[in-house]
Amino acid sequence: MNCCGGTVTEQDKTNKDISDKLKKDRKEFEDEIRLLLLGAGESGKSTIAKQMKIIHMNGFSTNEKEEYLSAIHTNIWESCQNLAKACTDLDNIPPIKDENKSFVETLESAFTGTIPLNKKEAIKAFWADEAVQAVYTRRNEFQLNDSCEYYLKDIDRILTEGFVPTEQDVLRSRIQTTGIIETSFTVQGKKFTIVDVGGQRSERKKWMHCFEDVTGVLFCVGISAFDQTLYEDNVTNRLHEALKLFHEICKSKWFSNTAMILFLNKEDLFRAKLASGKSIKVAFPDYDGPNDFESSTQFIQKKFVSVEDPTTGKPKEIYTHVTCATNTENVKVVFEAVKDFILNRALTGSGLI
Repeated sequence: MNCCGGTVTEQDKTNKDISDKLKKDRKEFEDEIRLLLLGAGESGKSTIAKQMKIIHMNGFSTNEKEEYLSAIHTNIWESCQNLAKACTDLDNIPPIKDENKSFVETLESAFTGTIPLNKKEAIKAFWADEAVQAVYTRRNEFQLNDSCEYYLKDIDRILTEGFVPTEQDVLRSRIQTTGIIETSFTVQGKKFTIVDVGGQRSERKKWMHCFEDVTGVLFCVGISAFDQTLYEDNVTNRLHEALKLFHEICKSKWFSNTAMILFLNKEDLFRAKLASGKSIKVAFPDYDGPNDFESSTQFIQKKFVSVEDPTTGKPKEIYTHVTCATNTENVKVVFEAVKDFILNRALTGSGLI
């Protein structure tokens, strides 16, 4: 009987089932930590997502690693193509040796997705060519994958019959993220979902679909890109683009109550560039500090965190970490700290602590 003395109808039962399911779904959602991975292209977002699989999901199976073979071969081939083109485009570069010119001509043909094993010696000779090494030292002047040297130095291992990529090979592989990719895992009984969306300008219109009900934003910045330009236009400084984008995100109404986490990523490449004598003054002429890692990193961090919360008018609370996304141990330690920060923030917000 219902409250009015009538009989419980099928519609009443259906409504109750729907209500119960909505309550269950809401509880599950409240128990879930959703972290949105944002950042400009080439910032290392997808590498962070891969690390979550390695750290919290038992890594990549042999079959999953083999699925990255095509991407690795494509990365190698495109790196060779871009190096060869730079040998022609850049000034004051010695000519490529005659014995390597036939391989350069091969690079102009359509790529099938797999590099024949018999190209190993040709690639080694090409990489060792004086002209190629000369343009590689000036790689900030053209577009080149960060993984170029890693793969080409290890071409003997990669172009071998039966080769299965290692987890590091997988982490170094570059596939442009298109659409939305979710990675879910459980840590100490808590479900985490990492939402990875493409960082190129053409992909950002899809970001809005991910903004609702997000616990935190993980914003990645490739700090080593201070002397590089965007793939999209070959003009805009990558760090300037990241800074503008981050401040837009921080000021967005969607994230007024969302934890904001900043990853100053590619620490290893950043250190190497500074050690080679390069300075962040290229991107920030107002920098007048010493050309060392600590000072340069602190200056960049200050640039990024100098943004007001649009709701309070006070400085935005931003949790910052310097990271190396290809270093599993580093990411493991950083994510543990991020997890604690997110959970403590949630408990504070609920009044439990």
